[in-house]
Amino acid sequence: MKPAPKWFLPVAVAALIWNLLGCAAYLSDVTLSAEDVAKMSATDQALYASRPAWSVGATAVAVWGGALGCLGLCLRKRWATWLLVASLAGVIVQDLNLFVLSGAGSLAGMTTFVLQGLVLAIGVGLVVLARRASAQEWIA
Repeated sequence: MKPAPKWFLPVAVAALIWNLLGCAAYLSDVTLSAEDVAKMSATDQALYASRPAWSVGATAVAVWGGALGCLGLCLRKRWATWLLVASLAGVIVQDLNLFVLSGAGSLAGMTTFVLQGLVLAIGVGLVVLARRASAQEWIA
């Protein structure tokens, strides 16, 4: 294994924190009580209720795979790449439901488009980083 550049570990740690925030958001979302849902606007309630289980599962793969993949980058392990690819696939499947199949993205507003675009861009960036780290032998 070759030495990684000085920026590699700080980027991997920042990405791990980003993904851990995603895990916290996911847990917050899936543990909402009926009372919490009742406090939402009618639009938000409809969006929450319309999500199929496979889309929620894709979100779980995205956030937990991303967190474990970033932990792998921090530990300089080659298996990080496959977890980050799985995480990116989870993001794509989630977005497929949100923006294509259900059309719920248009109800959620521009913030949802911007945030999901950022999530997608970071997911792609992490896969590119992991593949580069593997090719450069920064991870083994």
